[in-house]
Parts: sequence; C-alpha cells; structure tokens
Amino acid sequence: MRIEIYWNLHRDTYSVRELAGPNKGRVTSHPDSITVKDVTFAVQPAGRAKVLRDKVKNVHAFVRGTAHQRTEESCQARFDAIDAGTGSWTLVKYNPYKAGSFVDAEGQPVTGAELVMCETSEIDGSSQLFAWNVRR
Repeated sequence: MRIEIYWNLHRDTYSVRELAGPNKGRVTSHPDSITVKDVTFAVQPAGRAKVLRDKVKNVHAFVRGTAHQRTEESCQARFDAIDAGTGSWTLVKYNPYKAGSFVDAEGQPVTGAELVMCETSEIDGSSQLFAWNVRR
C-alpha cells in the first residue's frame, strides 16, 4: 500500500495518509513509529514558501513509500549488511527554515531511500528519520 507520512505538529506523532484504494487521501493512523520502503522525500515548494513568509508551520513535507512490516529479522538483516559493508543508515531531517529539501547530518540533500524507519524520540518526543541506502 502506497502511503505518505508527515509529522503531525498537533499530536506530536506521525500521520499516515493512504495514496490509493478506498481511503485514498485520508489519514488512517497516527503511529509513534512506522517503516516504509522505496521511499521518496517530497517537499512542496509553495507550502515551504508560505512557512517562510508567515513563520507558521504547515503540512508540506512527506516521506512517501510503500508500507513495510518491520520484523526483528528484517532489522537484523539490515544491521548484518552494515557489518558486511553493503549498506548504511543515515539520519535524515527536514527544517523548512534551513533547507528546501530533506538533508543528512552534513546538510547534503537526499531525495529518497531504500527503507526509512520513522521513529518518535524517546528522549524529547521529536521526529527521527533513519534512512537505509539514501539516494541523492
């Protein structure tokens, strides 16, 4: 199922909107964590421009991909691949005041990833995106 995910500022959690099927365009869940594969990071320029102009955040940036059932085995396979040097995890962020795209820790733009784990930080409740094999 194709979905798009965004950080919900009012609920301090993720909102998941379906992109196809009978619930197309509807938010169907608010998970604290979710994993998606075949990801594209999307920023709507007009929405970002409005944030910059009005200094009020709005929904205009998304993680789009296919819902993925995360299992302990799939996570372990990813970590095994890291140990073998065949892939890497990257922390990805988006801040409309700093860049017009999602970026890595060095501020380099990223356009997508093979897999993304969207997590809510246990420390401060903020959004954390961990991307596997990012595309630039």
